[in-house]
Amino acid sequence: MEDRLPVMKQHKPRSRSSRKLLLFLFLFFITLLLILFFQSSLSKITEVTISGQALVAEEQIRKAAAVNPGDHFFSVSTDGIAGQIKALRMIESVEVKKRFPGRIEIQVQEYPKVAYQFGENGQIEALLADGSVVPVTMQGAKLDMPILSGWAKDDPLKVELCRAMAGLDPSLFSDVSEIKPSPSQSFPDRIKMYTRTQFEVVTTIEFLPQKMPNMETFIAKLRDNNITSGVLTMLLADSHAPFPAQETSGAKKATDTSGKSTGKTNTSSQGSKEEKAPPKE
Repeated sequence: MEDRLPVMKQHKPRSRSSRKLLLFLFLFFITLLLILFFQSSLSKITEVTISGQALVAEEQIRKAAAVNPGDHFFSVSTDGIAGQIKALRMIESVEVKKRFPGRIEIQVQEYPKVAYQFGENGQIEALLADGSVVPVTMQGAKLDMPILSGWAKDDPLKVELCRAMAGLDPSLFSDVSEIKPSPSQSFPDRIKMYTRTQFEVVTTIEFLPQKMPNMETFIAKLRDNNITSGVLTMLLADSHAPFPAQETSGAKKATDTSGKSTGKTNTSSQGSKEEKAPPKE
């Protein structure tokens, strides 16, 4: 009976050496392909595009980015490029994208213009939100923003003013033609703004975000009452007073008519007096 049983074939275990050989060949070809890839043009940067700039020269941005066609595509960091460009004073934000194969896209956003000033040589200069100064090279440029005059070159309050203006809607300053510093003991950051509608506005840099949205309405109410000029004091409280020349001529006219002064007071009890800042706790 034993002679009738089929003989079972024994499977020989696969040689370990053959498995190692296959693994070695696989790794060899993968390494070879990687070497060929990194030596090919597919792994190189072929184009660097820059967009969004208007005031900063493109060459200045390229120099700050420090990335050029021919550099390894996978060795550059988008965060690193953005950080280097963001270090430029006039740049507010940067977005860098890598597009395979070989394309680097750089999108910059500059700080907005908030005002103008005249430089030492009389050249028109634009002031940005961070206080940066950019020469205006365009001939016949329209000065559609307030002109800052009387400010020292490195006055930190001028930088604060630019930042405050940048945080407000530009349309709020459409009637403002000029802004001058007018510091006082109570308000070191006090300023005077001159409007195209013949008003002088006294306020502070700190009060700008609170007062500017109401200035147009304030002037409109005065015009409804046939008041077309004067000094608007917008400090702790809002008030109106005529210009000093108007006060003098008004008093003289009253004296000529009645033979004595009428003693007419200002339109506001606070118009001729500087308000005092509240004591700090």
